Amino acid sequence: MRIPTATYRFQFNSSFKFEEAKKIIAYLAELGISDLYASPIFKARQGSTHGYDVVDPNQINPELGTQENFEALVNEVQHYDMGWVQDIVPNHMAYDSQNQLLMDVMENGSNSESFDYFDIEWNHPYEAIRGRVLTPLLGNYYGDCLENGEIQLKYDHSGLSVNYYSLRLPVKIESYAKFVTLNLGKLTKALGRYHPDFVKLLGILYLLKNPSEEPRGKERYDQIAFVKGLLWELYTQNPEVKEFIDSNIEFFNGEKGKPESFNPLDSLLSEQFYRLSFWKVGAEELNYRRFFTVNELISVKVEELKVFHKTHTLIGQLIESGKITGLRIDHIDGLYDPTEYLQRLRDKTGDVYITVEKILEHKEDLPNYWPIEGTSGYDFLNYVNGIFCKTESEQQLKEIYSRLTGFEAPYEQLFRDKKKLIVERNMAGDVDNLAYLLKRVSGHSRVGSDFTQHGLQRALTEVLTLFPVYRTYINQEGLRESDRSYVKEVIQKAKEQVPLLLKELNYIEKLLLLEDEEFVTPEQKELQRHFVMRLQQLTGPLMAKGIEDTLLYVYNRLISLNEVGGDPSQFGITVADFHEFNKRQQERWPYKMNATATHDTKRGEDVRTRINVISEIPEVWEKQVKTWSEINASKKRKLDSRTVPEKNDEYLFYQTLVGAFPFEESELPEFVERVKEYAIKAVREAKVHTAWLRPDTDYENGFVAFIEEVMKPSEDNQFLQEFLPFQKLISYYGIFNSLSQTLLKVTASGVPDFYQGTELWELSLVDPDNRRPVDFERRLGFLKDIKEKAHTDILKLIEDLLANKEDGRVKLFLTARILEARKQNFELFKEGDYLPLEVVGKFKDCIVAFARKYENSVAITIAPRFLTSVVKQGEYPLGEQWDDTRIELAQGMPSEWKDAIASQSIKANATVLIGDALKYFPVALLLS
Repeated sequence: MRIPTATYRFQFNSSFKFEEAKKIIAYLAELGISDLYASPIFKARQGSTHGYDVVDPNQINPELGTQENFEALVNEVQHYDMGWVQDIVPNHMAYDSQNQLLMDVMENGSNSESFDYFDIEWNHPYEAIRGRVLTPLLGNYYGDCLENGEIQLKYDHSGLSVNYYSLRLPVKIESYAKFVTLNLGKLTKALGRYHPDFVKLLGILYLLKNPSEEPRGKERYDQIAFVKGLLWELYTQNPEVKEFIDSNIEFFNGEKGKPESFNPLDSLLSEQFYRLSFWKVGAEELNYRRFFTVNELISVKVEELKVFHKTHTLIGQLIESGKITGLRIDHIDGLYDPTEYLQRLRDKTGDVYITVEKILEHKEDLPNYWPIEGTSGYDFLNYVNGIFCKTESEQQLKEIYSRLTGFEAPYEQLFRDKKKLIVERNMAGDVDNLAYLLKRVSGHSRVGSDFTQHGLQRALTEVLTLFPVYRTYINQEGLRESDRSYVKEVIQKAKEQVPLLLKELNYIEKLLLLEDEEFVTPEQKELQRHFVMRLQQLTGPLMAKGIEDTLLYVYNRLISLNEVGGDPSQFGITVADFHEFNKRQQERWPYKMNATATHDTKRGEDVRTRINVISEIPEVWEKQVKTWSEINASKKRKLDSRTVPEKNDEYLFYQTLVGAFPFEESELPEFVERVKEYAIKAVREAKVHTAWLRPDTDYENGFVAFIEEVMKPSEDNQFLQEFLPFQKLISYYGIFNSLSQTLLKVTASGVPDFYQGTELWELSLVDPDNRRPVDFERRLGFLKDIKEKAHTDILKLIEDLLANKEDGRVKLFLTARILEARKQNFELFKEGDYLPLEVVGKFKDCIVAFARKYENSVAITIAPRFLTSVVKQGEYPLGEQWDDTRIELAQGMPSEWKDAIASQSIKANATVLIGDALKYFPVALLLS
């Protein structure tokens, strides 16, 4: 297996194609990257900016380049002896006209070769969608769209289709009879009954109306091809037939202002294997599984063996040919049986590097029986971020948050409330479906025969909202002790919340713990297991939407902690916990990814390091926010009984400004636009004053107007005069936090992952802001200059980098130096033990230090934090500033060291003085 030294994430799209990536491979190799880590490269919906809306997993996305372009990029990667880790999407595909497998289902229903490909409940209890897949992709109510003429019937070489803007859906072949029969007498008169073309048309009609037996498989597809081909031939070769079909199309499309004229099209649509509906219907009535709450992404039944093999054909070929050397699995928790999937994937791909996108709660363990190398790194992100948050300030910042915003709701209550909000508003249809399934299951039992649909749904809602982790992994093979403990914990809490549903909860607990009743038939047992698997598929999306995409925009005490996989109620991480986490990773998952930024993070890695500084100076922060709020009070708008923005949103705004404010003044106009877009997304995600389902444009426009007024560039802008000095203070210390964070990522247990562009300062906000184009030319020029000067006079270079630290070169320099050290000492960092080091002296709490030891090689990482207590703004945390702070080394440790960053020798007899180690640069990596 190829284990990467370091990975670098590319976000491919039509603006950044294979050709552009090829030009940068040499730069990445020079930087010290060993493996390209690519966003999905398979054919996606046209115009996709991210690639997760796949329409064909067995075709390279033509929008990214030709097959030749792809091969050229592969050759370039291999030329530099680099690997290729590929992000794949097994859970879902785009609900889109370009998805030919789905269109085949919509045209042929149960006769489609792809019928069991997508996760659709055809036998849904709601009659309106029984036997038809809901298509909640209309921008308004179905009736309005129909009578406004927005839904149109069209005809071309591919046959009849239903069109709504870019959406194009096929018409099932059985409905052609209704279309062809219309006004047939008129065509008879025009052509004559015995005209050869008219006879052919009658033959088509006879075939449609009087099949000898319902054709299936290849025979059906042949018949469809014959009917469509013959009809198109008649249309293109006979003017009367063309006029006949065109006039029928015009008739079916009705006349705006005459509602009854749309009856024929409405009738035709009622026959199809799909039901067009307003997109909001998907929140409450749904008969297919989505990705989270995204109607445009329909889930795939990858648990079906034939579906697994079909969707993994190309990726298997690319691995077998050596073009791809690793995989990152997107949304592993969405799968019916993640354990089974990973076992199949391992069997198919052999000894290839595999990581999974898995969100772990604090101190939750990744299933140790999964045949993978670990997670894609959110766990590390939250641990390393947490050590830069001063835990001692928790109560003080909690009180400040309450005083300034009036926000006092306990996090635990919000956790339940926001998940319940999602259940009731955004995922009601998903929970309905689960409750219907449970009703079927309980109906087979004498214990559950009297349970009502309503009671079961209420009980399920409590279980789902209280679930403490993304999911459990109970399957046909049974359950593990960790699964059991989570189930028992959540059921006990649910009983406390809804004691009147004790019997229902006891019944659900037995099902989840696989405690079968006596006399259960094999079929009933299978249905029970199916319910358990379905429930597990729902807990993850509910956690993601309730916490990641709602609560993290509401609970704004310190938003650097509001990160994917994070827990804002966990105010920072102790150094001891950080060390324990890394030791455990080295023992169990030594090759997992370590990330500090991804395409899904809520804010850039250097935005978080800035905001964490607030935890060091809470009194100063409170004074600043009070001042800003007083200055900006007149810029707020009154909206009914509300003030826009309300205080909690204003508090989020100030932290966002402090964290993401650009170093370059020239970037300010663009930054203001980015913040306005972010503000709209943030308040919609919060779902307090506005929401995606029910936008309140008055509130949103008021917030945007506030931002424009507050950020207006003028000499008499009192807010900016007060804000900028404090922001510069925060960004000053944030720079040193960022350098420490970078060093920790590269030297801790695991494989460091770099998101595109983060080798310079990363001040992005949530997507799509973090997918903006990266200026690689600038980075290439910086790296070349840095490498040249490092060979000439490295100390002079460091002096220059620190003097001009705002341009980001200092971070690029550090990244290149420590990646080179990692490459030169690959076995040490890949296999070496993780040894926490004891720090003593005046600033012992301001240093994070550990050693990596493998055979006779040792490396020591020294990363400062909490520097507001060490140096004043403008001073550097170097040399004598560290007073008597030192690291106590264990007996037998070397006494001669070389700093891999500043390239200076250091002597250490059982003690490393921090002032010696950090004499020239703010962080140190000592190599024996």
